[in-house]
Amino acid sequence: MAMVGLFWITEDSVYVGSPPSAEGHCVRITSEGVQARDPDGVRAWPWPILRSAGVEAAPVGGGSRGAGRFLAAVLEAVVTLGSSYGGEEPPQMFLVLETEDGTEEVQVPAATRGYTSREIALSQHLLACFREGTADPRILTAWSRDHGGDPPKPPEREALLQEWIHA
Repeated sequence: MAMVGLFWITEDSVYVGSPPSAEGHCVRITSEGVQARDPDGVRAWPWPILRSAGVEAAPVGGGSRGAGRFLAAVLEAVVTLGSSYGGEEPPQMFLVLETEDGTEEVQVPAATRGYTSREIALSQHLLACFREGTADPRILTAWSRDHGGDPPKPPEREALLQEWIHA
């Protein structure tokens, strides 16, 4: 498992924000579209019906102290699989999905208290590429299968996001 930008990546799945909670709540990104599992049930939005998809209110961290908090949050999420966040609720983000029928917001717990601004921008761009069909989430799961283990450092995460955008 690894966090790269706004994505939590396992060998089998790509999530926005945190991995599934103890109750199974999560937002999963697939080749077919977006799937949300929350107290309202399971909902799905195929890529072709989405006019746009983006994350709002992603927490921004800063400096090297932010990197330390980032690594601590990743390690905590791995150990607890999202069931706690140091006794506090994780920061909440919103995945905003626009279709011809309107806009829906899906609440998503962040995997860290602060992402870098560049990671957020690159993640947003990659999410747009998924929606447009110019990138496939399977490249992220393939990377996880090949490179699992230590979480990448910020420059590596940014380079990965850039690579996946242009894959």
